[in-house]
Parts: sequence; structure tokens; C-alpha cells
Amino acid sequence: MKLLGMRPEDLVSALEASGVRCEPAEARRVLARVVAEGADDPAPRRPVRKALVEWLRAHARWERPTVVEEHRDPGDGATRFVLALEDGRRTEVVRIPLDGPGPGGGPPATRFSLCLSSQVGCAMACAFCATGTLGLDRDLDAAEIVGSFLAVRARTEGRVTGAVFMGQGEPFHNYDAVIRAAQVLSHPVGGRISADAISISTVGLVPALRRYTAEGHPYRLVVSLHSARAAQRRSLAPVAGRSPLPELAEAIAAHARATRDRVTVAYVLLGGVNTDPEEAEALRALLAGVPLRINLVDLNGEVGGFRRASDAERNHFFDALQVMRAPIVRRYSVGASRAAACGMLAAQAEVG
Repeated sequence: MKLLGMRPEDLVSALEASGVRCEPAEARRVLARVVAEGADDPAPRRPVRKALVEWLRAHARWERPTVVEEHRDPGDGATRFVLALEDGRRTEVVRIPLDGPGPGGGPPATRFSLCLSSQVGCAMACAFCATGTLGLDRDLDAAEIVGSFLAVRARTEGRVTGAVFMGQGEPFHNYDAVIRAAQVLSHPVGGRISADAISISTVGLVPALRRYTAEGHPYRLVVSLHSARAAQRRSLAPVAGRSPLPELAEAIAAHARATRDRVTVAYVLLGGVNTDPEEAEALRALLAGVPLRINLVDLNGEVGGFRRASDAERNHFFDALQVMRAPIVRRYSVGASRAAACGMLAAQAEVG
């Protein structure tokens, strides 16, 4: 029984199935202790029945992954943590400062968002992603995802106020565990993060995206599109062959209608590949009338023979996108001096 992947109602049900009585208030106190407070023992500050605490100490688990490497980028303050799971496999978390020093320096950051992994490796094989070269080893369960969050939070001076599922793995390929982890992280006795400060990214798995919309989850959706031209998207993200662009476009539009909010579309900018005016026109034609927010992300390092877009390419693409009449945000890549492309540090740790 892994406490870190549970909400109070989950703990009550699991204990009931084991023949152990637990009142909802007791479950909230126990989980507030081990998740919200990050304590090493489930005995809460406000007492619960001694028999319950003794049963949990004997049969439940609440351990967190162990941080084995920590690398801080001196330029932007982003810190990448490599964590060892119980079976020896590695995962990673990136801590991103939301205020405080950027390249120009300044006072220390006080607020952070954590970029979380959902799998060890990844099956999507995106051509520009370091993790894609590993293939998929295994999924993380919800307790491992929450435990990774807690392990890094415990090493953070300041407040962790956000979480993004954009680390190793495709979150919608590990759908149930990611949703449960997000539910725990946004719970008052869990991570205590506002639901609208949690983002879940997907490369575009249409059946899972439709399920996500139908279930009405409150977390922000980010679709990593990278190209609105079918042949080019298939070359960049092989999963596109299973989720054709017209189907993905309809799923994005349906999500925007259901939430009455903008859907974020992300582009990793690849020099000479997806920054020309034809790409901007293809995006406009694909998602005409859909309320969007567009994130432009710089490529870190050189993976798969791709290069980072030049300033001129980025600026021309930005100008061409103005026809979309959508908010456009340049997401500065963090941790560039520490090989911070998705999955890269964990990949290095695994392959030596």
C-alpha cells in the first residue's frame, strides 16, 4: 500500500479492503502528514487511533526516490535532479525558478515549478528528443511521481507552486498514473498546488486526449505539435501515424469548446525545419477558429542532427504567427549548460 499515490478516499477504501477501519478525517490527517508535510512517519500531529498508525507502519509505504545527482545551471538557476527509484532505475525532475535570478542575476528565487517525469524512457521516439533514443523501460506509478515531487521539494528553499508533466515519458501513455498523481498534487492534504498551476503535456495521443476532455479534468493541457504539416510531423513524431493531424485538430477543438479556454500548442523550434512561413500558414489552416496559446521552445543541445533555430529564424516565425491572433510566448529553455533536453541527464546516467 503506497500512501504517496493516494487521496483520502483511496486510503479509506484500501484499508477497508484490508479489514482496517479508517475514518475519512483520519485518512486526511495521515496523508497530510506524509504528503503535504513530507514527514517520515504517518503519525499525524492531531492524534488518530493508535491501532491505525501501527498498522500503517507495519504494512504501508511512503518512501521517496533518492536524489543521486543535482546539477544547477549557473545562467538561469534551473536545477536538474536525477533520482534513483527502488529498483535502481533512474528518473528526473527539473526545478524551474519562477522568479529571482535569470541570466542577469538578482535576488534568489522564492517560487518554483517542478517538471516531472511520468515514465523511465519513452516509446514516442520523437526525433529531436534525447529520451526518445532510450525507448520505454517502464511506467512510473502515481506514488513514484508524487515521491519524486516530494524529494525535490524537500531540497528547495522557497515555495513549489506549480508542476508540469513534461519530463521523461509521454504523460498520456501512462494516463491513469499521471491523472492520479495530479489529483494528489492538487489536493489540500497532498501537494497543495492549485489545479490551474498543473500542466499536462502530450505529443497528441488522440484517444487519451478525448478521454481527458470527457472526464473534465481541471489541469492545463499542452499539445506538443512541432509541425502542422502531416509528412513533417510524422518524421518528427512517429506517433503521428497513429493520430493523424485532422483527428488531433478536432480533439484539440473539442477540448477548447469543453473548457471554454485556450489550448496551449507547443513548438520546439528546429532550425531549418519548422520555422518558415509555410509552417505558420499550415498551423493557421489546421486550427482556424480554435482559441490557442502558442509556446515557442528553444531546442537544447543537438539531438538527432537537429540544430537550435537562430534568432532570425525564431523572429521570422514569431512574426508569421501573428495571423493566428493568439498569445505567443517564448519559453526560454532552462538548464542549457547541463544538457537539459528532455531525459538527457537520466539517459546519461543509464548508459554511462
